[in-house]
Amino acid sequence: MLDFSKPGLAIFDMDSTLITIECIDEIAAIAGCKNEVSLITERAMRGELDFAESLKARVAALCGVRRAQLEQLFDPIPFTPGAQELLHWLHQKGWKTALVSGGFTWFAASVSQTLKLDFCLANRLVWDNDVLTGEVEEPIIDAQTKAECLVQWARAIDVPISQTLAVGDGANDIPMLTAAGFGVAFCAKPALREVADLVIDEPDLMAIVRYFEQQTINTQSQAL
Repeated sequence: MLDFSKPGLAIFDMDSTLITIECIDEIAAIAGCKNEVSLITERAMRGELDFAESLKARVAALCGVRRAQLEQLFDPIPFTPGAQELLHWLHQKGWKTALVSGGFTWFAASVSQTLKLDFCLANRLVWDNDVLTGEVEEPIIDAQTKAECLVQWARAIDVPISQTLAVGDGANDIPMLTAAGFGVAFCAKPALREVADLVIDEPDLMAIVRYFEQQTINTQSQAL
């Protein structure tokens, strides 16, 4: 069990975890191809498709979208209920926080800045002036990269893996949750639920806090 009286690292997926939307699907709506892209996203999140190849296929459909059009998706940022409160709680506990996403830096940077995260990594879209080219920079941030970031960032701040919390929703979060000291599947796909230490179906990230606070109460009661 995690010990919140000691330093730790909490690492989060972004799309459908810290925020309520899948950014690539919403960009696709702007481009007029949301249904096509959403179907690929859904299959990728279930683990039916290679993430890197599916991402390239989806990004190709976004060619021609202008930077100004993206701003409407984050005005305001569509945070998941409880996201800001959870991050505040973790910071009060002295924990470091991080975001690693198969989504895009254009969105992740805003989320990271607003939530005052310590680490942030996401994929980079390629622009021609202010227009998307339909390409994504290499290397692709995929499932294995997420797990590697957890290990690297924990080492960088001298936190044992046993003091790491990972939260995600899709199949590409499986290695990250498996690598973490404690993994939370948040409103997640079946494949991720199978490997999680905790499954949260309530669309409120503060449910994580309530779980750990209840565990503390139970432990104290057993000690009496």
